[in-house]
Amino acid sequence: PQMKKQKEHRAMIDALAKGDEVVTAGGMLGKVTSLAEGFVTLQVANGVEVQMQRSSVVQVLPKGTIK
Repeated sequence: PQMKKQKEHRAMIDALAKGDEVVTAGGMLGKVTSLAEGFVTLQVANGVEVQMQRSSVVQVLPKGTIK
């Protein structure tokens, strides 16, 4: 069960795309603005972007969730 969960998480992280709305392990919501090798940049408010490790993304939300 643990390995299956890890594979699903890895697949989700590999499938991240610009414009996706996500939740991080710390509970932060943001929209993906750019992707790098091991990092993702999220827009968390107008004009505010943060760079995080890709592995900190725990969930991809349906489009339009973040207003």
